[in-house]
Amino acid sequence: MTTNSFDQDSKLDAPTAARRTSITPGQPWLDTNGNLIQAHGGSILYDAGTFYWYGENKEHTTGHTDTWHWGVRCYASQDLYNWEDRGVIIPPVLDDPTSPLHPSQKMDRPHIIHNRFTGQYVCWIKVMYPDDTQKSSVLVADSLLGPYRVVRSHLRPLGMSAGDFDLVVDPVDGKGYYIFERVHSELIIADLTDDYTNVTGYYSTHFPHPHPPFVREAPAYFRRGSLHYLFTSGTSGYFPNASEVAVAKTYHGPWTVLGDPHPNDETRTSYRSQICSVFKHPHKKDLFIALADRWLGDRDVDARKAAMMFETAFASGRPADFFRQYEQEDPEVFAAPDTSRAGYVWLPVRFDGDMAYLDWQDEWRIEDYE
Repeated sequence: MTTNSFDQDSKLDAPTAARRTSITPGQPWLDTNGNLIQAHGGSILYDAGTFYWYGENKEHTTGHTDTWHWGVRCYASQDLYNWEDRGVIIPPVLDDPTSPLHPSQKMDRPHIIHNRFTGQYVCWIKVMYPDDTQKSSVLVADSLLGPYRVVRSHLRPLGMSAGDFDLVVDPVDGKGYYIFERVHSELIIADLTDDYTNVTGYYSTHFPHPHPPFVREAPAYFRRGSLHYLFTSGTSGYFPNASEVAVAKTYHGPWTVLGDPHPNDETRTSYRSQICSVFKHPHKKDLFIALADRWLGDRDVDARKAAMMFETAFASGRPADFFRQYEQEDPEVFAAPDTSRAGYVWLPVRFDGDMAYLDWQDEWRIEDYE
């Protein structure tokens, strides 16, 4: 594949974008130029009065090439409705196939935190490799919009294969934490070094499970008052599954599982989405927004059947053989999705005591919250 050229058919149409006044979960979301927003597996930072939404740029990931990503893209907004494209802040590396930023590398879930002591913005990414290992790379920049430079690559934190993750900074003492899935095993919460570019060696383990789809991944952390929360999903690839919410009194737990935050979703697919992060609105008393991706778009998926496939495959000890068999039996289900058109499901978190819920809304407005 030539990584710097694409068929015209793979480009997105760019209709004129009307000014938005609400959030409509699951509906196409265009930037102010009229293009589909490309910030998948994303997060929001509030910096100097502006909201920044960044994530995986999937504009060329149509499922018909080996292009997994085209760097990390960022958008800016004053209202969380209308987003201006600020460009690719971490561009793909085209001339080195071994780089974690090469388009064919399976780079996922960038997370950026600001280090108030060094003044730097620190970005972690994870990459899935052909040998089934998952490793991290770390980049730093003096500005949120870059340029970023790689300071660590192919990192195995604590000597572990590290999958989906979140980064957390304590608002009081500035201490950093790295919350990640020890691949197909358990969730790890590790202390970051003072510069946030590595782990110290101190960590705790949580939610042990024997294998997918039970293993928890996609950790999304937030804090409400004195309580720490984690949304996680099961492990079933791009097939959506039931989320889980847990709560603790400290970063390192112990964590108590409270249940499924989507109790009204009879499909057990978290509204056909996977939560990637949670953002606390800085000007609202108690508005937390869960950001989620619909990786498969409108593709109809039987979540229970998908979960059974993963359970059978991994329990056998020969998951690759089983998945090859499943793919031969039902190739359409396992066809690579067009994630360039994957949608977003943003919903406000509702609290009932300690429990956190996500209720479906076709449309909602930030102005309706105190």
